[in-house]
Amino acid sequence: MKIRKEDLSVIMEAPGSIMRAIPDCGGITMGFNELPKGTDFTPLLKGLNNNSCHSPHWGYVLEGKILLKYDNGQDETVSTGEFYYWPAGHTAIVLENIKFIEFSPTKEYTEVITHVGQKMAEMKA
Repeated sequence: MKIRKEDLSVIMEAPGSIMRAIPDCGGITMGFNELPKGTDFTPLLKGLNNNSCHSPHWGYVLEGKILLKYDNGQDETVSTGEFYYWPAGHTAIVLENIKFIEFSPTKEYTEVITHVGQKMAEMKA
């Protein structure tokens, strides 16, 4: 199987942001995300266990920079040209406009992204 990023389904969109994904490719969701500087997932994860993302992610940053804050108190910055693994138990804040490719277990990813979508809808109301 192969797919162009433009053909991935848009799963979330906001001003300056677009998240595209194709779910359940052998149990993995493949995504391509573009997020603006200042995007903070922290308020969108409230209500989940430890108010953090419980899906692990593997990926590569094409451009930009993002700060990960882990439940264990550690922080990590991931920048252009770096591969990453983010274990369950994190939140993220975009430090520079970012584009990245990501792979996540479909079950956990779907749970988290559904919650994030609900939080975004509540914020608009």
